Amino acid sequence: MSTVEGSFFDKERDRLSGEITTGFEELLSSSNVTNRKLEEVLGMTKEYRHIADLWQSFQQLTHASRRDRERVSDGDGQGLPGTGGYVVSTKQEN
Repeated sequence: MSTVEGSFFDKERDRLSGEITTGFEELLSSSNVTNRKLEEVLGMTKEYRHIADLWQSFQQLTHASRRDRERVSDGDGQGLPGTGGYVVSTKQEN
């Protein structure tokens, strides 16, 4: 009877060891997938930084262009309509 119990114990131990091994393999696989995804995200943030820099340059250019248009006027404080220099409202200088 003890050989049957020992045999059952050995089988159960082997079964549980197999489940644990399978669980660790799945965990390792999932961890590797997660690491690859994190690397992709970090790579994408670098790409977004380049895009953000381009938009910042564009914003600075449009802001500078807007300032230049405000300075262009026909003498009475307003730019000329149709020339891109027309200013709807200007600041009165003292």
